[in-house]
Amino acid sequence: MHKKALLFITLVALVVVMAGAALVVRNQFYGSAVHEESDLYVSSRCDYAALRDTLARHIGHRWAFDRYASRLELGRSFKPGRYLLRPGMNVIEVARMLKLGEQTPVRITFNNVRTPAQLAGKLGRQFDADSASFAQVLTSDSLARTLGFDSVTLFSMFIPNTYEFYWTASPQEFVTRMKREYDRFWAAGRDEKRDRSGLSRLEVMTLASIVYEETRKVDEMPRIAGVYINRLRRGIPLQADPTVKYAMQDFGLRRILYKHLKYPSPYNTYVNKGLPPSPICMPSIDAIDAVLGYERHDYLFFCARPTFDGYHNFARTLREHNANARAYSAELNRRRIK
Repeated sequence: MHKKALLFITLVALVVVMAGAALVVRNQFYGSAVHEESDLYVSSRCDYAALRDTLARHIGHRWAFDRYASRLELGRSFKPGRYLLRPGMNVIEVARMLKLGEQTPVRITFNNVRTPAQLAGKLGRQFDADSASFAQVLTSDSLARTLGFDSVTLFSMFIPNTYEFYWTASPQEFVTRMKREYDRFWAAGRDEKRDRSGLSRLEVMTLASIVYEETRKVDEMPRIAGVYINRLRRGIPLQADPTVKYAMQDFGLRRILYKHLKYPSPYNTYVNKGLPPSPICMPSIDAIDAVLGYERHDYLFFCARPTFDGYHNFARTLREHNANARAYSAELNRRRIK
């Protein structure tokens, strides 16, 4: 073969190889590196080596990612957070997302909480910050006072619901945001109802927590709230069994006995008149609205039905109530519940 022809063929082959290599390299940088949707959590305690190890399970084209990440100096500038990796993303998009901190919010849910410690535990499992950090903030008197509460009453500020946050939000940022949600909650017509009831926000939340612990039957909540409102207005001790459990911090107690009623605590409404100093749990929105829209009646007592259907028998007189209580107690004995 003529030397010129051979050289031409060689050059053409080289161009083809180089073009192919260029396409391969381009595909490494611009082709799809993410094949299925997944969440990437990058903790504030995570170093770059840990980030790379975690990312390796989510993306392909890792050689190209390392090259581009090096160009961005990502090892010194990546932002912690929760990131949504979407199918079709290339390594450039992933690296830039981590550098710019383009987080995807998380949905944070909390309810059925009895104490600040339990709330801290739930939050510690849903945020980057741990439960100890949340516990410290949730009991901080200085922070509480900036929000119009104290370390005891701050718990009444949290309205159970689902909220969107950045996963890296600090405990203080969480509490500050919850104050805005609290004010928004009351501004939605609830303060007007509260004014008519004569109760403060704290009193509504505290009474609602007792109602919530007494029943999960939403349709019965306003009636139970009405009983407690009647007792408050007549100066009769509330004598609410859930406050005894809270005072004793024994939430598994199934049967309240006479010896329990004398337990010394400001939360025990058998030995103290009026409402406890703060909520005994985080009441549901239904329970809060039940207190604001309490049923007007002349009942002063209620007792769980012996049918154990979750509802209660109501009474106007002590004699009626004692008869209801004996029927319920007899059923407890029959079922050998202690």
